[in-house]
Amino acid sequence: MQQQLSRANKTAWETKAYQAWVHEFGTPNQLAEELKQNHTHHLRYWLKYIGDPAGKRVLNLLGSHGRKAISLALMGADLTVVDISEENRAYATQVAKAAGVQLNYICSDALNIPTEDTLGNFDIVLMEFGILHYFTDLNAIFSVVNRRLGINGRYLLTDFHPFTKVVMSTYNLPNPSGVYFDDTIKEGEVAFAKLLPEEERSGLAKVLTRSWTVGEIVTSLASQGLFIRAFEEIRSVQNPKLPEFYTLVADKIDVQLPPLNP
Repeated sequence: MQQQLSRANKTAWETKAYQAWVHEFGTPNQLAEELKQNHTHHLRYWLKYIGDPAGKRVLNLLGSHGRKAISLALMGADLTVVDISEENRAYATQVAKAAGVQLNYICSDALNIPTEDTLGNFDIVLMEFGILHYFTDLNAIFSVVNRRLGINGRYLLTDFHPFTKVVMSTYNLPNPSGVYFDDTIKEGEVAFAKLLPEEERSGLAKVLTRSWTVGEIVTSLASQGLFIRAFEEIRSVQNPKLPEFYTLVADKIDVQLPPLNP
């Protein structure tokens, strides 16, 4: 099933993604100038957990248009991005060049990175906004995270809060499901579709996604040997009574644990 999702989602993310980023952020030169001025704003969820990024090796899995990766590179970090879309890669690498930073951008399924071992170990692995729903097995992607982190490396995950997707309709989450434990595969619009004018949305392929609960996310991450340090729930601006996002922080520590079920 994961292969089916990956094929469908690659097709969707390689149809007009570049066009959508230009509509939303401007040309690569325009975005590069904006990032030079405001890169710390784009990193506001993570800098308190990273400290000074200068000199740190960072892997941005499913890094999309590269705004977060390029922002970190502007602060002196050594960035590698993995993403399934060639259009995302084209836009991100052009922005990086215009911003004057190096970006190692690998166009690949995150579960099948070519010669993954040659990438070595990273100080930080970052995944952000609308990514876990592309996987049918969280253990598989968290295993990649664990393999690529060095000892005392840190994993940072910011995504849409599972509870919010059940009850709220927002710009990011237009169709609440109403079922927290829904584990079915669903077909939907690719995330960037809303950035395009209505007349330019024809021909866009659909994505396939699967929702996860907080318990499933936390348990799967812990099962891969990563130590959860924080689970920060971020209020919705539109409805402060509810969370819209969360940031999860986990570290790779060199200790052995007994099995959960002896």
